[in-house]
Amino acid sequence: MDTKDTTPPFPYEGDESLHQPIIEALQRVVDPEVAMSIVDVGLIYGVTVADGKVQVRMTMTSAACPVTDVIIEDAETQLDRVLPPDYKIAVELSWEPPWTPERMSERAKLFMRW
Repeated sequence: MDTKDTTPPFPYEGDESLHQPIIEALQRVVDPEVAMSIVDVGLIYGVTVADGKVQVRMTMTSAACPVTDVIIEDAETQLDRVLPPDYKIAVELSWEPPWTPERMSERAKLFMRW
């Protein structure tokens, strides 16, 4: 049985040549509380690339998350490494809809034994 998750990890709009590098950059960002990628945890709600700007809409597992700033800074750093130098990066924190464990990838659910 193939357990590879083929569902796109999050909605993406914009330059297709940047799609995979952006996914890979965000997959390198780890939520230190669960030691998993923020993509696998389901924290990324969507990415839009337009007019030299990358906008990332994301959430945290809890509004009281003590590592929010660390995760956002790491996401910006990882994106900066793969984007053209003149691109602006904006990470928007959103609480709607609230995060739920259903947002996790199949790999994350298996890892967490859910």
